Amino acid sequence: MDRDTANGCRWDGLGTGHYESWFQRANHPTRPLAFWIRYTLFIPRGRPQDAAGERWAVWFDGEAGRITAVKDVVPYARCRTAGRGLDVQIADAVLDADQLQGAAACRGHELSWALSYTSPEAPLLLLQESMYTAGFPRAKALVGSPLAVYTGTVTVDGVEQRINGWLGSQNHNWGSRHTDQYAWVQVAGFDDAPDSFLELGIAKVKLAGPIHTPWMTPIVLRHKGRELKFNALGTTLRNIGRYGLFYADFSGSSEDGTISGHVDAPAAAFVGLPYDNPPGGRKTCLNTKIACCAVTFTPRGGAPVTLRTAHRAAFEILTDADDHGVPVLGV
Repeated sequence: MDRDTANGCRWDGLGTGHYESWFQRANHPTRPLAFWIRYTLFIPRGRPQDAAGERWAVWFDGEAGRITAVKDVVPYARCRTAGRGLDVQIADAVLDADQLQGAAACRGHELSWALSYTSPEAPLLLLQESMYTAGFPRAKALVGSPLAVYTGTVTVDGVEQRINGWLGSQNHNWGSRHTDQYAWVQVAGFDDAPDSFLELGIAKVKLAGPIHTPWMTPIVLRHKGRELKFNALGTTLRNIGRYGLFYADFSGSSEDGTISGHVDAPAAAFVGLPYDNPPGGRKTCLNTKIACCAVTFTPRGGAPVTLRTAHRAAFEILTDADDHGVPVLGV
């Protein structure tokens, strides 16, 4: 799949219910600092007239132990997307294949951004390519630009933060409903392998009524010019993924080799984000971009390799729980 196809808007303009997000995230090369910026469309099921655009931004400062998060909402009439390529506007916040500029504010906090980025790597598909046009699963996710390199500024409550060659990614996800239970992990450059990239999910997908699939764990790792895939449908069912509040473990095997790993972060490194669901209801996303991660893989016919990062892993958990102790952004 080429990048323009990967990033094109999937909403058909109907009222069947839809969410769609294009988000960018990156980490400081050596310090526990990170940003996450998301441009979102939200269309509640049966009410296309209430479609809206959302601007989200979070600044993670692991040195000061501070997270600043904002979200605001505008009518869909003030939004623009493209069916092919990356061309998104939510009010006056813009995003394309080369840059993003905008601002968002709520509850006394404001974040603004003026960033350019390069995309040296081909898109990475977490699912098999055929599943992106199939009815299952109803939630899709891919990485439009793995190992994107960001330069510019993020201003947090009036304090300008210089972004100079931070490594991260540009991502796209969409669907008619959020996956009911999932954890998501991404590492854009390990401490000892800056050109390696890890993407994985641990999910249980709702089929009908109370019926869910078994746990599914798609995993893709790029390392030294090679892509190791553990994401064929049967493979995702055989892979093992487990997660709880603030940690996840995973392992799997395929014709490309074997892989296992662990990710975690303290509760203070997370922010709770309220995610409305197109069919109705709301879930909480526990979100950090400064988690630690270690992964060991053995390519078929090769020797084991272990990659680590102290605080460059993105880690999210979607939950209905309210006893996690993480402050949830009020909007």
